[in-house]
Amino acid sequence: MTESTITFRIIPPEAILCIVPFLQKLGAYSVSEELLNERVLEMAQQNHECIGIYEGNTHIGICGMWFQTRHYAGKSMEVDHVFIEDTYRNKGIGNLLMEHVYTYARSKDCKWVELNAYVYNFPSHKFYYNQGFVAKGYHFVKTL
Repeated sequence: MTESTITFRIIPPEAILCIVPFLQKLGAYSVSEELLNERVLEMAQQNHECIGIYEGNTHIGICGMWFQTRHYAGKSMEVDHVFIEDTYRNKGIGNLLMEHVYTYARSKDCKWVELNAYVYNFPSHKFYYNQGFVAKGYHFVKTL
């Protein structure tokens, strides 16, 4: 693998279900694959886009992006469900991905990139701190 064999492409809405296997690896899902498919299809109809990460023709990861206008930041991108296959980690792909994300966010006139990370995912915390992110708050959830 070389940097030149890694590419990033926006996954078109009609192909968005290709991200489901990556999402299943990313989290311990308590929902059926059918429900996950429904949710992903619904996401594709909202302000969501997803980057596919490829080595040659092999799909090795994903990075979701939500676009919104925040009162505290203006136009922004929220990075979501970042996943790179284990065998491709620690090879600089994450850094390449984030540079691509920043460029893409600027092309959409975003002034801010934000994200959430699970509190127990310490490797991701280190990665995002090294990318220049700062922890600004907590993400609270409540099941209804």
